Amino acid sequence: MALYEHVFLARQDLSQAQVDQLAATATEIVEKNDGKVTKTETWGLKNLAYKIDRNRKAHFVLLNIEGPGSVVAELERQTRINEDVIRYMTIAVDEHESGPSVMMRKNERDSKKRREREERD
Repeated sequence: MALYEHVFLARQDLSQAQVDQLAATATEIVEKNDGKVTKTETWGLKNLAYKIDRNRKAHFVLLNIEGPGSVVAELERQTRINEDVIRYMTIAVDEHESGPSVMMRKNERDSKKRREREERD
């Protein structure tokens, strides 16, 4: 089975529940096509480097996928149709990261620094 990482950006005006529903829909699409989602991470609402379709922010979601190439083709087709997704990218990887992704570790590191700063003050 091939391994993939699929990241999509959802519009900023969606609620967290709607973003979770988008991730669940993507998981259903993968599982219907004989694939498996091994990890789902929601990175939260983040600023974009530039405006995309009049959006300055977006909800970021990562899916780690195991499955044949047809799974990715169908997932990307469905993602392209969905108006709530403003960008997506799927890449083939040799192996999935164990534990949290780099973006999640960055959030933990930032919150730790913030706590240390508050303790000093």
